[in-house]
Amino acid sequence: MQNKGFVLTFAILLACVCLFHLSFTFVSRYYENKADGIAGEDIGKYNAYLDSLSSETVWLNYTLKECREKELNLGLDLKGGMNVVMEVSVPDILQALAGQQATNENFVKAIEEAKKKQLTNQRDFVDLFAESFRAIAPDAKLSSIYSNMAFKDRISPNSTDVEVIKVLKSDIKSAVDNSFNVLRSRIDHFGVVQPNIQQLEVAGRILIEMPGVKEPERVRKLLQGSADLEFWETMDFAEIYNGVVAVNSMAKDYESSHGDKASKDSLVNELAEVADTTAKTASSEIDSLLAQINPQDSASLSNNKTHEEFAKNNPLFAIMQLNVDQQGNLGPGPLIGTVNAKDTATVNHYFRLAKERRILPATLQPKWTVKAIDKGGKYYQLIAISSKQRDGKAPLTGSVITDARADFGQHSRFANVSMQMNPEGAKTWARMTKENIGKSIAIVLDGFVYSFPRVNGEIPGGRSEITGNFTPEEAQDLANVLKSGKMPAPARIVQEDVVGPSLGQEAINSGLISFIFAFLVVLLYMMFYYGVIPGLVADLALLANVFFIFGVLASFKAVLTLPGLAGIVLTLGVSIDANVLIYERIREELVGGKQMKRAISEGYSNALRAIIDANLTTIITGIILFIFGTGPIRGFATTMIIGTLCSFFTAIFFILRCHMWVISFKR
Repeated sequence: MQNKGFVLTFAILLACVCLFHLSFTFVSRYYENKADGIAGEDIGKYNAYLDSLSSETVWLNYTLKECREKELNLGLDLKGGMNVVMEVSVPDILQALAGQQATNENFVKAIEEAKKKQLTNQRDFVDLFAESFRAIAPDAKLSSIYSNMAFKDRISPNSTDVEVIKVLKSDIKSAVDNSFNVLRSRIDHFGVVQPNIQQLEVAGRILIEMPGVKEPERVRKLLQGSADLEFWETMDFAEIYNGVVAVNSMAKDYESSHGDKASKDSLVNELAEVADTTAKTASSEIDSLLAQINPQDSASLSNNKTHEEFAKNNPLFAIMQLNVDQQGNLGPGPLIGTVNAKDTATVNHYFRLAKERRILPATLQPKWTVKAIDKGGKYYQLIAISSKQRDGKAPLTGSVITDARADFGQHSRFANVSMQMNPEGAKTWARMTKENIGKSIAIVLDGFVYSFPRVNGEIPGGRSEITGNFTPEEAQDLANVLKSGKMPAPARIVQEDVVGPSLGQEAINSGLISFIFAFLVVLLYMMFYYGVIPGLVADLALLANVFFIFGVLASFKAVLTLPGLAGIVLTLGVSIDANVLIYERIREELVGGKQMKRAISEGYSNALRAIIDANLTTIITGIILFIFGTGPIRGFATTMIIGTLCSFFTAIFFILRCHMWVISFKR
């Protein structure tokens, strides 16, 4: 033990790290229990309370949302929730890619035959399809099915079956990847804390675990809804600024009258009049309002006005950072403003009321960006979408996209996305870009804006490039989103398990009871067999072991499951082996007539090799279980590996330090 100072420092630092990461769990539990007390059985109130605090700093400069993301992650069997396996239909993708040839008799027979083979064969469906097609039509080539406009640059009538299969697999992978990204985006917006989303080895299957979900029916609708890709024209902020000012005035009247029924009824009848009056006076108020709403101008709130007074007089502007520069000039483009995530529902409410009372243009359809603009995920942008169609639909949809890919420009360090449309889409795209030169066109999926690039000129031919500060991953995701339009890949739920929170609580209680019982038995055994003080030292080591296990699990964001709890209980029993080995070696040294201090030192040294051997074999077993196991087995293996490492540390260093302190205290 020549490095006692290093060991002690490491132990203190490890304890601090574990305590830091476990603190988020205690903070999250405090606010969740508080929400339970306020909401009772009302799930809406429960979610509303937590959402209202999600961006508030609650602990060590961390928001509640960040605390909940960093807390110890409990599995479905402990917390309750929903486990879903979704399947993206590969046969449907193959049929969609075949276009008009999807009704070809040989093609239809090959698809049906491949479906039958897949019931007893785990091979890739595309390989099974190609094999069936060759058996049904030996003289035909797959290129006769897929040499269409969608593949004009990649598949020709002379392409071999191997080349066609390679292209098909690539496009199917893109379709599955896009479905994965869409599902992940939907779940992120649903607000599930620490979801687990992963693609399974079976082609087209996606596993989704959502702990804490209490509305399974809503989740089913969310996950199985169709992904609608659309291209929209936009309005510049300057075009609708007067209307936004009118919305702010309407919101002031609404908030002052809200709760008073008579005033509220009167407000409903007077909203149109408010809109007209506000619109007439908006022009004269622009300069003064810009000075007030500019978030960079600290003087805007200093003229004998508190922030509360400003918020009372300007409910919308108090929660929306408008697209205005430091000089008070309206910003370019369709960006209306930036809003904290917790206030987006309020902004939606104001704009919905304004649309109902015709305060805003009928063609305006504000939509939120899919990604937050900050790393903390707090702030989202509101984009002014323009709907000029009589039916309110987008002028161009993703069905016209034949190809899209991520690429790097020659003179740019950022990635870009190139896309190709079919003839019909190319014609509409040329008209849209010609009419919107200098403005933006928004790319919208599932109602959220993924990108709103600026149009620099008319784009004929249907081939265009979308530039922006894209990372390679973002560019690939956007390319997958664009390609989803030509590859309808419906995802359906093929397996579903809903675990109620009561069952999870039952599992937690059972695990705690078994843990406490095992701990008490070990504690009593050690004190009975080796004496009170040595037994207490061993038990302190066990407590430290459990503390380090939970701290490491929290720091690595590992998932604690019921099998994981079993692994911890097993670790408690196994970790005592090291203590037994050490104590028996110490007893042998004492019988040999050595002093206590020397007996302890040599007892540890002689037992070390056997302890290392036992722990190493356990860790190797855990690694094998983790690599080849799935689900519960992995949870068990994770806690066993972490527990074994922690028990080795506490047995060798913690117990030795305690014994030395006891000897020093006796002297």
